[in-house]
Amino acid sequence: MGHGETFFELTGAGKLRISNDTDSAAAVFDRPQSKESVADDPQWYSSMRVEVADLFRPNQSVYWLDLIATLSIGYPCLLAFAWMEGVSWQRALCFAVAVLAIFRAGSFIHEIAHFRHDEMQSFRWFWNATFGIPLLMPSFFYVSHLGHHNRQKFGTTDDGEYLPLADGKWTSLFEFLIQVPLLPLWVVLRFLLSPLTFLHPRLRTWTLEHASSFVINFRARQDLQPSTPRFRWAMIELAASAVIWSLVLGVLFDWPLLITPGPIIFLAMAVLTLNYLRTFVAHRYQSGGEAMSFRQQLEDSINVEGHPLLTELIFPVGLRYHALHHLFPSLPYHNLGIAHRRLMAVLPEDAPYRRTVFRTLRAALASWWNDFRTAAKRNHDYAS
Repeated sequence: MGHGETFFELTGAGKLRISNDTDSAAAVFDRPQSKESVADDPQWYSSMRVEVADLFRPNQSVYWLDLIATLSIGYPCLLAFAWMEGVSWQRALCFAVAVLAIFRAGSFIHEIAHFRHDEMQSFRWFWNATFGIPLLMPSFFYVSHLGHHNRQKFGTTDDGEYLPLADGKWTSLFEFLIQVPLLPLWVVLRFLLSPLTFLHPRLRTWTLEHASSFVINFRARQDLQPSTPRFRWAMIELAASAVIWSLVLGVLFDWPLLITPGPIIFLAMAVLTLNYLRTFVAHRYQSGGEAMSFRQQLEDSINVEGHPLLTELIFPVGLRYHALHHLFPSLPYHNLGIAHRRLMAVLPEDAPYRRTVFRTLRAALASWWNDFRTAAKRNHDYAS
């Protein structure tokens, strides 16, 4: 999408709003009068939008209390795990709680990506200062997520959050899974080298376009706009670089450290495993790189209902309702469950939305495996 395009959005009150804000998630995707979406069916989307029209206003208190409580639990458990020695149930418990809490706190980066540029600025800065910078996850590394909500990019090779994982080819699956052990090393190296990226403007631009996004498809390119806040991103990045350099220098010169690298890496691997599991069941991944219609994109996305507590731990901050999120990206996470239950209560049995819903994580994984085996057999028959 080019800079300065005009978008139209229905507000929570049902009024039409015109926006030139390309940083807004609603401007990117959540516009029911879009020609393409209406062409699929003039009724199914607009009727769903009416059902949830009062749920689009975020409750800032929920965001603040959730994040502060999560950090207040996660960081002490992380330190306790790092400071303990040997194997014990106490240490295992601290590790498990720390992993789940850090995963939940980190998942707020998804909400932040969908904030309008002027929305909840204090929360954005607090999250970066208390989590994004010290854990090398600055929020601007997820700005590329908005491209995943671009109908022209979704499911194509330009979509950084999509791989053809259901194509029946083990190479696609390997490309996805190998990222879990390699990503922590890439992140550390990326921020160690941050100062060097400022040696030349072209090098800096290349770095922002090709090496400054949390994606699973590394062929995708970050689209920079004239309005991109490069100075603010640079300050955040250099702060994160200072964190990793202080840790490395502390190890080299035997300085006293609050925490050593070993426990951090071990915990990072566990958190990444959870995140990649969550990502794995976010979609059916049936696109082979071709553009998909709005309805096809919905039906390629997944909601996992599951157990109220256990599923929330594995899919925190509303991530279990991924198909619903693709329908209405500007719905705040704390209202997704309410919206889902409303829609399931009123939608007809043959509604496209119902085909996105899985009762359990196991059912979603079984569906992928069935699609994968079907594609593998088709590939084999074609090769024969």
